[in-house]
Amino acid sequence: MDAIALDAQERMGKSIESLKSSLSTLRTGRANAQMLSGIDVDYYGSPTPINQIASISIPEPRQLLIKPYDKNDVKSIVSAINASDLGINPINEGTCVRLIIPALTEDRRRDIVKQAKKYGEEAKISIRNIRRDYMDLVKMDEEMSEDYQKRVQDDIQKVTDEMSKKIDVIVSEKEKEIMTV
Repeated sequence: MDAIALDAQERMGKSIESLKSSLSTLRTGRANAQMLSGIDVDYYGSPTPINQIASISIPEPRQLLIKPYDKNDVKSIVSAINASDLGINPINEGTCVRLIIPALTEDRRRDIVKQAKKYGEEAKISIRNIRRDYMDLVKMDEEMSEDYQKRVQDDIQKVTDEMSKKIDVIVSEKEKEIMTV
């Protein structure tokens, strides 16, 4: 495979990593510390991710326990979780915050699956944009022969198809995980 196609494959791989990161924040009915990754806490006037000011543990399959390193941060953690779109009410236990993840209803599961499919479609769009950029790059290069251009374009298309299939597999696995009760 040509170096240009390998470079395109590397950039597309980053899009897939971004997709995995986005999917890990979705609720599946089980406790997952990644659910809190997008929540910033007001820490002495600056927004700071929860995992930098507290330890997050999973004592039971449907619970998250957040223990701040500084006990004074409990109130700001509770308010940040309430302000987020997580949809879980935090329980302030004085020195720590407990999140009890409720069982998902069928409708909520379908909404989360739609969100997962949306993330998958965004990743596919990103991959198609990368393909377009590299195809344009190959077409603009006047030093390449037509045969070589065609071969490189075919390689880029193969990589794009391969990455697209990978995205479909990742999204379908996440869909199965969300829909299992």
